[in-house]
Amino acid sequence: MKEMADMSKLSHTDLFSLEEYSRIRPDFRAKVIDHKKNRRVVIGEHAALYFEDALTMQYQIQEMLRIEKIFEADGIQDELDVYNPLIPDGQNWKATFMVEFADVEERKVALARFIGIEQALWIQVEGYDRVQAIANEDLDRTTEEKTSAVHFVRFELTSEMVSAAKQGATIKAGISHPEYDEETLLSDAVRQSLVGDLH
Repeated sequence: MKEMADMSKLSHTDLFSLEEYSRIRPDFRAKVIDHKKNRRVVIGEHAALYFEDALTMQYQIQEMLRIEKIFEADGIQDELDVYNPLIPDGQNWKATFMVEFADVEERKVALARFIGIEQALWIQVEGYDRVQAIANEDLDRTTEEKTSAVHFVRFELTSEMVSAAKQGATIKAGISHPEYDEETLLSDAVRQSLVGDLH
């Protein structure tokens, strides 16, 4: 199986051909699902961060290529250009943030109440100030009427925070919004997985 240099952006050489991918897909998918277990952080009852890295993005790209049957170099490069910015680069964490309600109507009402929730997201390495999320750099996902159920966010860390996290400092994630005020302490397994993103 192709193993990528950690933390690097993906290139054509990191990807499987469509034929090869169809052969190894069940195993690769199982590996990614297992990997993702330690990259999900639930904040309260209705919000979660899904932290991305080179492996989760490789899976996204492979699935897109498979669904769209893209095998030409330009098409593959287009997918790389879309997903590479979501891979952390050693001083930050990047995540997909989701507001989660099973009931569609309930979700609609909540999204109207939660305007600005993506700006209220934070992460805190023990001993340091909270780091606010930088949200949706690709496009704005909030209107005056409602926020989106999905946001792309990044958290920029100082080198001191990176060192502390690597040395075992606890990490919290939270949301400080008038309509949603929750925080959670990352489990050790999740903490270790995220520390692997830092260098």
